[in-house]
Amino acid sequence: MKKLALHWQILIGMALGFLFGFIFKSMEMKEFVLDWIAPFGKLFINMLKMIAVPLIVVSIIMGIADLKDISKLSKLGYRTMGLYLATTVLAVCIGLVLANLIQPGSFINEASRDALLESFSGDANSKIALASEAKNTGPLQPLVDIVPDNFFQSLTDNTKMLQVIFFSMLIGIGIISLKEDQTKPVVDFFKSLNAVIMKIIDIIMLAAPIGVFSLMTALIVEIPDASTLGALLAYALTVLTGLILVTFGVYPLLLLLLGKVNPLRVFKELLPAQLLALSTSSSAATLPVTMERVIEHVGVDEDVASFVLPLGATVNMDGTSLYQAVAAIFIAQALGIELDLSTQLMIIITATLASIGSAAVPSAGMVMLVIVLGQAGIPEAGLALIFAIDRPLDMCRTVTNITGDATVATIVAKSVGKLKPMKN
Repeated sequence: MKKLALHWQILIGMALGFLFGFIFKSMEMKEFVLDWIAPFGKLFINMLKMIAVPLIVVSIIMGIADLKDISKLSKLGYRTMGLYLATTVLAVCIGLVLANLIQPGSFINEASRDALLESFSGDANSKIALASEAKNTGPLQPLVDIVPDNFFQSLTDNTKMLQVIFFSMLIGIGIISLKEDQTKPVVDFFKSLNAVIMKIIDIIMLAAPIGVFSLMTALIVEIPDASTLGALLAYALTVLTGLILVTFGVYPLLLLLLGKVNPLRVFKELLPAQLLALSTSSSAATLPVTMERVIEHVGVDEDVASFVLPLGATVNMDGTSLYQAVAAIFIAQALGIELDLSTQLMIIITATLASIGSAAVPSAGMVMLVIVLGQAGIPEAGLALIFAIDRPLDMCRTVTNITGDATVATIVAKSVGKLKPMKN
C-alpha cells in the first residue's frame, strides 16, 4: 500500500485539529487542551528548532566549501541579498497601497477600539519594553550584534541566528582558502554530519501530523470571541489580501520570468513546508523541511540552498514586512492620525530594515513593529489593537516568508546554473 504523501498527512492533522479545537472550545475544555494536547505541539516545534541550528551551521559550511572559490561566494551573496531586499521593499509597498485603499482603520468603532486597548494593554506594554531595549542602543548596534563574543553561547539561542550564520561563513571561507588536502578531513566530517542531520529531520517529520494536530487544536481554543475578531476583520482581510498577492502573485511571476521554471510545480513541491510554516509560525522551525523540499524536490543544488535558505530564514521576512506596513497604517487610522507621504516612505525603509532584525521565531515581528510605529510617530500603545488577531496572521505571514526564501533560492540557483530539472 502506497504511503500517504507528507502534505496530505499534515493537511489531515490540521483538519482534525481544527475540528477538535472547536469541539473542545464549545465544551469549554480549554484547560484540558492546554494541559494535555498543546504540549505535543510544543514538543514538535522544539524538535524542529533543536535541529535548525546544527543544520544551519553544517549546511552553510558545506555550501561554501563546495563552491571552492571565494569569487563564487561573493556572486552568490550579491544576488541573494539583492533579491531579498527587492522582494521585501515590494511587499511593504503592496501593504501600504492596500491599507490606503481599503482603509481598515475606519471600520473599527470607538467602543471596540477602547475595549481592545484596555484588554491587550499588558501584552502591548511587554512588547514595547522589549523594543525599547533595542532602541536604546547605538545606530551601529545591529552590526555589532552580528559578531558573537562567544559562538557556543550563540548556538544555544535561536534569536542569534545571524551570529551563527556569520561564524559558519567564516569557517566555510577558511576551508576554501586552504589547500584541499589540508581541509579534506574537516569537509568529510561535515558531509557525514550533514547526512546524519538530514536523517534526524526525516525521523522528526514522522511526528508532523500529531504535532500539527496539537498546534491547531490549541490555536482554536485560544482564539478570542467572534465579537472581538469582528472588529478586526477589515484589518485581517487587508493583511491576508497582501500576503496572497505576494505569495501567489509576485513569487510565481518572479519564478516564471527570472527563474524560467513552472511556478505551479515549484509550489506543489513546496507545499509540505508551507503547511508546516502555517502550523508552527516559525521560519526557523520550518527551515529543515524547507531545505529538504528545495534541494530534493525543487532541484536547487545543495551549495546554493545551504547558503540562501538559512540566510533568508533570518533576514528575509516579506510577510512580516507587509504586515508591519498594514498594521502601522491601521493603527494610525483607528487612532485618527493622518500619515503624509514622507512618513509612509519612512515606513517602507523602517519596515525593510526591521525585517532584517526580526528573529525567526513566532511574534518577533510584533516587537519590531513597535520600532516602525515609533519612527512614524504613531503611539506605541496602539499595538494593543492588533493583538487579538495576531496569532492567525502570524501563521499566514510565515508561509509568505518561507515561500519567498524558496523563490529566491530557485532564482539564484538558475542564475548560476545550479538548478536541476524537477523530478516527475
